[in-house]
Amino acid sequence: MTARVRLLLADDHPVVRAGLRAVLETEPDFEIVADVPTAEEAVRLAARGEADVVLMDLQFGGRMLGSQATAEITGRPGGPRVLILTTYDTDADILAAIEAGATGYLLKDAPPQELATAVRTAAAGRSALAPTVALRLMDRLRTPASALSRRETEVLQLVAEGLSNAAVSKRLFLSQATVKSHLVHIYAKLGVDSRTSAVAAATARGLIRR
Repeated sequence: MTARVRLLLADDHPVVRAGLRAVLETEPDFEIVADVPTAEEAVRLAARGEADVVLMDLQFGGRMLGSQATAEITGRPGGPRVLILTTYDTDADILAAIEAGATGYLLKDAPPQELATAVRTAAAGRSALAPTVALRLMDRLRTPASALSRRETEVLQLVAEGLSNAAVSKRLFLSQATVKSHLVHIYAKLGVDSRTSAVAAATARGLIRR
């Protein structure tokens, strides 16, 4: 008999949660233990030990991001696996999620069977990556000299959101000199000479979100 996989769904869109529930409940070995609209609730329920896999979105209307919730959930001994299910496939999002401890990363346009397979793979403790996500990670490994680091990606994402160097330094708890140093390295890697050009180039390459 196949072991049951208990699932916790975390997404701030009711329609998405309902759709996921409808799709996943057709699988005989899946049990939906709860679906929640905030990352904070996902962390709280995951701590109860009633779920094997948490399907986690990255963006929520509340204060906590999906990557932050993932870090809290996976940081506890014996916690459930976290499978990211999102619309975002930028380096910034992928790196944040994987560094936070996500077992898998899937996009919301994945076919139902691919989603079900990813859930079972994550439940077994194996990596479950969407093909496009795996390709992005492979590209980073092949060209490490030109790949932005996690911190550089964070800095550029905030610059893209309109933050000044001073504001970026406060947000990331870095000195302004360190922020400037990161930007110099970013410009060199992207082959640009300004903040605007860096944001445009990184957006075009799918490194950050706009």
